[in-house]
Amino acid sequence: MKTVNRDRLMLTLSMLLFGTIGVFRKNIALPSGLIACARGLAGAAVLYAGVKLTGARFSREAIRRNLWKLVLSGAMIGFNWMLLFEAYRYTSIAVATLMYYMAPVIVIVASGLLSRGGLGVRRLACVAVAVAGMVLVSGVVGAGLPGRTEISGIAFGLGAAVLYACVMLLNGRMRDIGAYDRTVVQLFMAGLVMVPYVLLSGEWRGLRPDGASVALLVMICVLHTGVAYALYFGSMAKLEVQTVAMFSYIDPVTAVFLSAVLPDETLTAGAAIGAVLILGATMAYEMTAREA
Repeated sequence: MKTVNRDRLMLTLSMLLFGTIGVFRKNIALPSGLIACARGLAGAAVLYAGVKLTGARFSREAIRRNLWKLVLSGAMIGFNWMLLFEAYRYTSIAVATLMYYMAPVIVIVASGLLSRGGLGVRRLACVAVAVAGMVLVSGVVGAGLPGRTEISGIAFGLGAAVLYACVMLLNGRMRDIGAYDRTVVQLFMAGLVMVPYVLLSGEWRGLRPDGASVALLVMICVLHTGVAYALYFGSMAKLEVQTVAMFSYIDPVTAVFLSAVLPDETLTAGAAIGAVLILGATMAYEMTAREA
């Protein structure tokens, strides 16, 4: 029982870290591509070192067998992070996170279209509720079309969701590979693929990062990536899949809470209702899918 409680605490801490990354990004005066690059490379190094300290071994054979999927999914993660970090710049933490949380809905649609049975009534209902929530979160209802800046933030968030949905689908096709093996390689590839992007985009030219931005970037790399992923995967051994799925909603709920209490964030009543619809739809589908 003590072990299970410890694992739940570890999972909770990892979700809280993931949920607060938007606050850190908003206070870093650096380009999103550069942050994603540093996060991937440094996060992979921290996670790799942590796993090695526990005495665990990586399976080169498993990595080699899934290499092309790891490379492709890692590249998607890198650009997924960049788009999400841009979403945080242009809109509130809640809106960016909730747009990002449309990824499971996209997976539902994609898997339904690819399967012989189609979407089905349950999937269609979940998608419809989530889309209604997205409309409310976007602020279209009642206030008309959002401004250009807000639209950019929503678009970046949805773009990140599409990429993450592709990663989820690719992860589902990987076989006989451990979570740490997969994640370390994906994080490294996420950072590596951003190197040419950063160099070609010229984001690094003329940068004069202040001490606070550097310190916050280090925290994102170490705490929100290396430590958070170590806590997340380290907690899953003794916990039921349903428990992990339920606890994963601490991430977006934290983001919504921050938008409600932070002075520079805004959370309308409509957005709050939309958040409940999006998270409720994805949670309902996960629970009914596991019962089937």
